[in-house]
Amino acid sequence: MGDGWEIIKIRGIPLRVHTSWFVGLFFLTWGFASGFSSYFPSAEKSVPSAWISLGLGFVTALLISLSVLLHELGHLFAALREGNKIQSVNLFMFGGIARVEKEFINPMSQLRVAAAGPFVSLILAIVFLMSVHAASHIDPLFGDLLRLLGLINLVLMLFNLLPGLPLDGGMILKAIVWKWTGSARKGIQVATASGRFLSLLAIFLGVYLFFRTQSFFAIWFVMLGWLGLGAASSQNQIFALQQALKKTTVGDAIGRRFRVLEADQSLRRLSQMRMEKGDDQRIPEWVLVCRFGRWVGYVTDAPLKDLPVQQWDVQTVGDHTKPLKDLPSINEKAPLWKAVKALETSEEGRLLVFNLAGLPAGTLDRIDLSEAVLSRIGLKLPKPLLDDARQQNTYPLGLPIPQVADTMVATGIVEDPEDFQSNV
Repeated sequence: MGDGWEIIKIRGIPLRVHTSWFVGLFFLTWGFASGFSSYFPSAEKSVPSAWISLGLGFVTALLISLSVLLHELGHLFAALREGNKIQSVNLFMFGGIARVEKEFINPMSQLRVAAAGPFVSLILAIVFLMSVHAASHIDPLFGDLLRLLGLINLVLMLFNLLPGLPLDGGMILKAIVWKWTGSARKGIQVATASGRFLSLLAIFLGVYLFFRTQSFFAIWFVMLGWLGLGAASSQNQIFALQQALKKTTVGDAIGRRFRVLEADQSLRRLSQMRMEKGDDQRIPEWVLVCRFGRWVGYVTDAPLKDLPVQQWDVQTVGDHTKPLKDLPSINEKAPLWKAVKALETSEEGRLLVFNLAGLPAGTLDRIDLSEAVLSRIGLKLPKPLLDDARQQNTYPLGLPIPQVADTMVATGIVEDPEDFQSNV
């Protein structure tokens, strides 16, 4: 789903509303209006008009959305206090989500941030319920409204504390297991398995309640369970990506996107080489230089741009050779997660790969790496899609490979040495 519309910024962090939020608002309004007497018992004494029922249902739905927003802001301010940045706060049909910029580096920090949202919901529930008596003296319907909001916030708190991802309770469970075992991965596995079980339970419960009561909120259970299963599936895909990045080496993903010229060849030959292949890609292939069978460096297209054409036959490639050590590089035995880190620090988004003998063995770019990772987990993308990604020098389909690699380092799944590039 997309990010939706940005409606305001809170301390520089965008608050966005997804299209589905309006759908949820409509169904909540309709649900409260159609069951008005059940939610507002005081109305039985003087049955209000349909417009009043609809209006109060709309106000209730809006106040519930506001409660959800305050819940998410609890996460936001807790994350900021823990030193973690928030990318955005998004409201959608099933609630809201505060997107953190990076994975938490310790379990207790994650636990505090995860618990902040339910704590806000608990405070709101207490405030609303304690205000019911006073509000009822002003207007019985007002008292019913506050009682309903208090109970809903209480349910929101208890629901979010269920121990399964992607709920706050799942994040708390993950943090507890992480703290207990010292492994963030085990925490995620336990919380994901628990979340999958709860999602299936919600679906079965929703189907049962629907056939027993024909209630709209029974369908809500089914949809929430379906969403939870999707989140569990997404988490499993992240597991697979992590394993592929950890166990696959650069040598398994290597490409050969460089060409070779002898040092005594003229610059005109370099120009002809570029024109022969129609080198119109965003980043031209590297041109490595040899002399008597030995690698001596590489040459760029700069001389062709800086020198007059008359000099192209006079000056040689060797006159403009630069050392290979100037190119971003990595060893073929390095795991792919290290290559991701190196690629993201490379201006060109490409690495020269050296074999164990210290000789150029090939190149590695984002598409080579993505193909190897997807192949490891049994997926294959069509060639046109890969070619388009190569032209843009981006990961195909927007694969979150850099974020996954960062998470692996942040949570201790792998150790990040100070120098992950193996320059030769």
